[in-house]
Amino acid sequence: MPINTKGLVPRIWRVIKRIFIFLFFFQLFYLLLLKWVNPPITLTQLSSVFKGEGLRRDYESMKNISPYAKLAVISSEDQLFPDHDGFDFKSIEKAMKHNQKSKSLHGASTISQQVAKNVFLWQGRSWIRKALEVYFTFMIEWIWGKKRILEMYLNISEMGKGVYGIEAAAHYYFNKPAKNLNRIEAAKIAACLPNPKEFTVKPLSDHVAHRYPWILTQMNHLQDDDDIQRLMN
Repeated sequence: MPINTKGLVPRIWRVIKRIFIFLFFFQLFYLLLLKWVNPPITLTQLSSVFKGEGLRRDYESMKNISPYAKLAVISSEDQLFPDHDGFDFKSIEKAMKHNQKSKSLHGASTISQQVAKNVFLWQGRSWIRKALEVYFTFMIEWIWGKKRILEMYLNISEMGKGVYGIEAAAHYYFNKPAKNLNRIEAAKIAACLPNPKEFTVKPLSDHVAHRYPWILTQMNHLQDDDDIQRLMN
C-alpha cells in the first residue's frame, strides 16, 4: 500500500523550524542568565569527567581573585583585551600567514573567543564550531561586558588536568585561595594556559619555566594602563 506523502515535507519543515526557534530563544535566555549566574557545567568539563581526569572547580567573584591573576592572564593571552570588540584581527592575520607556511599551528583567539568556546561550545576544529564561536563572542561582548568576560575566563579556563578556574588552580598548586596569589604564582598559572595538560605548573615544565618570566615583564609594562586598571579593580 503506497504511503501518502502529501503534506509530509511541509510538516517536517514546520517541526524543524520550531526546533530552531526553540534553540534560538533557549540559547538567548541562557546567555542572558550567565551574565549573573555561573554555568553549572561546560562540555569541556564534562569531557574531563568522562576521560577520568576528574573535575576540580570553584567559582569565585572578581573581588575574591588576586589582581595579579587578572593582570597575568591579560598579559599572557590577550594584551588588547580592554580595547578590542572580541577579535584581534591583526593577530588573526598573522596566525593565518604562519599556519600557511608551518606545520605548527598558531592560534589567535582572544580571551572573549576562548570564553565563548569554553562556555557554549565544544573543543575541536570545524567551520560550524568557528561560526558559532564568532556569534557567541559577539553576543557576550555586547551583553556581558569586559569585566564579566574576564571573570568567566578566570573561572572556567582549564588550568591543569581536570583543574578549572583560578580558585581551584590556586589551591591545587599553591595551597591558597585565588585572592592570595602573588605575582610569580599568577604568572606561572597563566603560562600554562595554552596547553595546561602538557605545560604543567607542578612539576614545572620547561615551557612554563621559560614563559612565566616573560609574563612578569609584560605585567610590569601593562599594570599602569588605565583600561586594565579598571578591569583589575
